[in-house]
Amino acid sequence: MPKVAVVCLCYNHEAYVKEALNSVVQQTFKDWELIIVDDASEDNSINMIEEFILENSSYNIQSIFNPQNLGNCKAFNKALARTNADYIIDLAADDILLPMRLEEGVKNMNQTLKVAINFSNAHYINPSGDILRTHYVVNESNKSIQKVPQGYIFPNIIKNYFICSPTMMYRGSYLREIGGYDESLAYEDFDLKIRLSRNYPFSYIDKILVQKRVLPDSMSVKQYRKGNKQLNSTYLICCKIYHLIQNKEEKLALLSRLGFEAKQAFLFNRLRLFMKFSSLWAKTIFKND
Repeated sequence: MPKVAVVCLCYNHEAYVKEALNSVVQQTFKDWELIIVDDASEDNSINMIEEFILENSSYNIQSIFNPQNLGNCKAFNKALARTNADYIIDLAADDILLPMRLEEGVKNMNQTLKVAINFSNAHYINPSGDILRTHYVVNESNKSIQKVPQGYIFPNIIKNYFICSPTMMYRGSYLREIGGYDESLAYEDFDLKIRLSRNYPFSYIDKILVQKRVLPDSMSVKQYRKGNKQLNSTYLICCKIYHLIQNKEEKLALLSRLGFEAKQAFLFNRLRLFMKFSSLWAKTIFKND
């Protein structure tokens, strides 16, 4: 059984998918399997993937070609059902794993046996691959100049986005224990962080181990626009958090999150969701600590 499974999800990423896949082959840690899922791409992605598989036939590679677009959560869960690996990475087909990502993650998670998610610093790159900035600001030694929360960080995750999701490595047993991604949601990372951080610690490696590509039509750019389903998913996740919080610190963290999301909904003229977030904010005020 391979130690690490890298699940690469592709949808219309013909310009980037081979670079993403090659970044797995180039890892210093070799005990891995790669599961490629194309979610009914309409460009030349499938040909790029098939070329890559032919060029790398000696490696442990599986492929899934969905005839219809299922979305990230369902597509990922199809791949998760195929692996019993100890550790899992969800690699978007436009991002890049730097060569030490698997080695550093396995070493860290082998030493910290209760950790559910290991994460690191990252470069943000443009469509051409040029470095724009780091996720956490670094000094001349490429070390973060800020203290990055780790350990039991459930309230931190409720309140702020601070973990660069493409850097995450999951403990496979915990991910399977909670049933993988919630397929009722339009996106996965916030929900996974919430459900896993409720009961398990996270660990941080203060190194740049991933490159996240910033594209003008990425999900993060479009999340607040009318018609986009992500903001409603954020509301549903906040409803989950409401039932998970147990003390004043967690309650204040949820109030902060709800206030931020309500403001964004209002600014982007998502008035129905503005009312939903505002109503949950008021309900949280009167929730017993």
